[in-house]
Amino acid sequence: MPLLLVKELASLTPCSSAFSFFMPSDASRPQHAAAGASHERLQDVQVDAASGMHIGTITIDGQLLRVGIHPRAPGADPARAPLLVFNGIGANLELCGPMMAQLPERESIVFDVPGAGKSPAPKRPYRLFWLARLATRLLDALGHRGQVDVMGVSWGGGLAQQFAMQYPKRVHRLILAATAMGGFTMVPGRPAVLMKMASPQRYLDKGYMKRIAPEIYGGQLRTDPEAIKLFTDHAKGGDPVGYRYQLLAMLGWTSLPWLWRIRQPTLVMAGNDDPLIPLVNARMHALLLPNARLCVIEDGHLFLLTKAKEIAPLISGFLDEPDKKAAR
Repeated sequence: MPLLLVKELASLTPCSSAFSFFMPSDASRPQHAAAGASHERLQDVQVDAASGMHIGTITIDGQLLRVGIHPRAPGADPARAPLLVFNGIGANLELCGPMMAQLPERESIVFDVPGAGKSPAPKRPYRLFWLARLATRLLDALGHRGQVDVMGVSWGGGLAQQFAMQYPKRVHRLILAATAMGGFTMVPGRPAVLMKMASPQRYLDKGYMKRIAPEIYGGQLRTDPEAIKLFTDHAKGGDPVGYRYQLLAMLGWTSLPWLWRIRQPTLVMAGNDDPLIPLVNARMHALLLPNARLCVIEDGHLFLLTKAKEIAPLISGFLDEPDKKAAR
């Protein structure tokens, strides 16, 4: 079976046309000031041997953040914008390691949302606009004051949309993976699946995770014990209070009224067997975003982890496309 099941929608650019490899012309490159080695601005840095991520901490507006940075490979084009990744609910930054390791041509940045992974929970609940502001100030602190490419995964897809709306001049291109427009405007998964997501127990109890992973994540995790092990090996529990804060941040939030304002080129990616966020949500996203294309992956909710090697060329090809305004 092919990795890409669907080249749609008819009104959108076919996703197959986006994934050829080339170096963009100078005119099409985002204007991004050289910032040196941003991971050198972190404290207590350690290098993750498996992914090559430099993991350290930095304090932004009084909030300690644990940050992972995968530097671009030596000789890679420094004009490429960094890729800022917003992770899923309760997810620690190590879960992005396999994907980021497959994107050596660009710097990739991810951080544990306060209360997730090893970033301490904030003193009080927050809304997404606060996290978006925290993210832009993190970029500034790392020396990245120009445009970045942004990827949002699952819950982080909501934050990515908020970031793109709140700071449109900071966003060059946008990738939305396994996500939706917000809780009350999404087509939900089955109630039994969503109830299991209401608790962070799966991050705290590996045995529980192994039992429920096939049901809540679908795709390769339904039949492949190695895929489940890949997830449980990378997943690390956070703060239950922080998990609740992430749930509260999405309460009443939706991007539907202002989705038309996100005009950056956008790649919408979704698994064809996602019990959490059914495929129809990605179809709606791709129809309503002004400059989007949809790619459907033969997998479940965690395709960025389980198919990192296969999907990385799709991501790179999309991000390296020349901007339309620069095309001849």
